[in-house]
Amino acid sequence: MELNKYIDHTLLKPEATEAQVLTLIEQAKKYDFASVCVNPTWVSLAAKELKDSDVKVCTVIGFPLGANTSAVKAFETKDAIANGADEVDMVINIGQLKAGNVETVEADIRAVVEAANGTLTKVIIETCLLTDDEKVAACLAAQRAGADFVKTSTGFSTGGATVPDVALMRKTVGPDMGVKASGGARSLEDAQAFIEAGATRIGASSGVVIMEGMKADGGY
Repeated sequence: MELNKYIDHTLLKPEATEAQVLTLIEQAKKYDFASVCVNPTWVSLAAKELKDSDVKVCTVIGFPLGANTSAVKAFETKDAIANGADEVDMVINIGQLKAGNVETVEADIRAVVEAANGTLTKVIIETCLLTDDEKVAACLAAQRAGADFVKTSTGFSTGGATVPDVALMRKTVGPDMGVKASGGARSLEDAQAFIEAGATRIGASSGVVIMEGMKADGGY
């Protein structure tokens, strides 16, 4: 198992500076992570700095609330890809899901998938705000809409990934769709537990610490 290729090395804090993003990129190149995950404003910089590596550029859409209109999410997706994004992680319309409007949620996801036009798309369902039934409904909507991954969390709400949630998501989508655990992996043991539960990608700000087998403090 190449643990490094499970990790999306992440810096999404609003106060992140260019210097901090450049440090993230250098760490990602050193450890050959799957991607760096940065806010859209940093995509062009990341694409430039990573052009000679196989580390992908991942960014976020409708982040962190998911309450933008579908048209805005689609535009943001196209803009990010034009700037060099290789992967997009979108947030679902959580309020519509909580209200039982699954068809609206699915249409919102599909708008981003279609705008991505083949670019790898991950769907953040924000598990900490959902019941198990809602988690299942969100995963199935993402699957029907043609997304590549379902993802647990933004890291900006009331909680991050848990092993039971990852296991439930894997059970729901089956063996062929990606599952990303985000906002909970702060050690090598955490990452391994998520992978054993069915995660195929780990979103973490603690990628270096995970690779060094140490314990991290703090949040996403």
